[in-house]
Amino acid sequence: MTVAGRASPRSLTDATRELVLDAVEVYRDDPATAEWLRRQAERLDEPLRLAIAGKVKAGKSTLLNALVGEQLAPVDAGECTKVVTWYRDALRPEVRMVGADGSVTDLAVDRRAGALVIDLGGAAADDVEMIVVDWPSQSLRIATLIDTPGLASLSTEVGRRTVRFLHPDDERPTEADAVVYLMRHLHVADAQFLEAFRGLGVARTASVNSLAVVSRADEIGGGRVDAMVSARAIARRLRSDPTLQGLAQNIVAVAGLVAETGRTLRQTEFAALAVLAAQPREDLERSLLTVDRFTAPDAGPAGGLPVDVRRGLLRRFGVFGLRLSTTLIRQGVGTPAALAADLVQRSGLGELQAALDNQFIERREVLKARSALLAVHQVVQEDPVAGSRTLAAELERLLTGAHEFAELRLLGELRFGSVALPGALAAEGTTLLGDAGARAASRLGLAPDASRPELREAARDALHRWQEHAENPMLDRSVSAACRTVVRTCEGLLADLRD
Repeated sequence: MTVAGRASPRSLTDATRELVLDAVEVYRDDPATAEWLRRQAERLDEPLRLAIAGKVKAGKSTLLNALVGEQLAPVDAGECTKVVTWYRDALRPEVRMVGADGSVTDLAVDRRAGALVIDLGGAAADDVEMIVVDWPSQSLRIATLIDTPGLASLSTEVGRRTVRFLHPDDERPTEADAVVYLMRHLHVADAQFLEAFRGLGVARTASVNSLAVVSRADEIGGGRVDAMVSARAIARRLRSDPTLQGLAQNIVAVAGLVAETGRTLRQTEFAALAVLAAQPREDLERSLLTVDRFTAPDAGPAGGLPVDVRRGLLRRFGVFGLRLSTTLIRQGVGTPAALAADLVQRSGLGELQAALDNQFIERREVLKARSALLAVHQVVQEDPVAGSRTLAAELERLLTGAHEFAELRLLGELRFGSVALPGALAAEGTTLLGDAGARAASRLGLAPDASRPELREAARDALHRWQEHAENPMLDRSVSAACRTVVRTCEGLLADLRD
């Protein structure tokens, strides 16, 4: 077990790397398979690969821009939105197009009005395997983001590209370590996609690498200023929906457009909003009842701004964002920086980032190891050769025995109610399992700067408590099994905290 950044003598990553390299040797007579396996070993040293998926118009590119803090992903329909696009941290900006035939073409790095414009140079999406955008970004340093074409597109081939890329039962396991799935409403197709992505082996009990987002959440409440209250309530209800049980680690609500605009707010936009906020409130609200009213030449109080400025504000903020921003300015938010921070906080982006940090980023070594192990699983199942049975046995031992996977499975089961700890135990149990963060202090409910003796004492106390819970004859079998998993977590914490 790895806790608080300290690896045990043979961590899960070390064991996985050793197994993958053993597989490379076993399949050395098949150069293509051996090279593919070698790349899986190299992935262990790379950033986590996080894909963003969902139906057409779910807001995938907008949310990606909000997470990065720059307008990199195109949001308008075009050929480039029909192609899987990778966004990676790099020393300098570069954009490359990888053709279906394996060719690589450098594309122009073109920014207009602060947004990156990707021009395929006349190439059709059907002839492009993927686009790779290298960009200097702190946000991309730990996780590579992968924007995928919309599912349920009018073009069936566009949706198939996403399925081919993410579906783990395809010819090879998915190249993504985790997925953020956007949905505006729960549809049977959403559950089917998450079920398909859930994968094999350790993931079958509960998804360890999927997080669902109620996207464009501001539209749920008709663009009202309190729309996010309704959206968060819907997200809470979905967490208990049996259709989604076991298919995602968590569900959060995000107003992606407001989040993106908050991360990229411009001084000129703040000045225009201040003009609107200075108008009589009732008059402004009437002009914001419909898009046509707000952009009409004689738009009442909004008429003080040119039509093109108003249209630009609508594209960047939406009706909800305009109502929220002008309300905040009236309440005393007086600088672009303060408004940007307020918009980001109210958009739900903070909750999403916390969920990504706790469930994916802090567990990135586990998720990357899982991807590599599933790759070996696929090879030994499809192409058994001399030595593959030994690989399969070690693979099974890692997949079923690694406590890191057991923690993730149990967390998902607890969140969605398929396993329920008694009320008094539930909060502490999920915290110890890493629901609030995977570091020792977070698990033990202590301050980040807690001393090692304090951490050790807290871990020892927690271990004793949960050993008693696990041995309690009044608890049913599923609860006792969950308690034993928490006991193993406490043992791992204590072992890592010993001098």
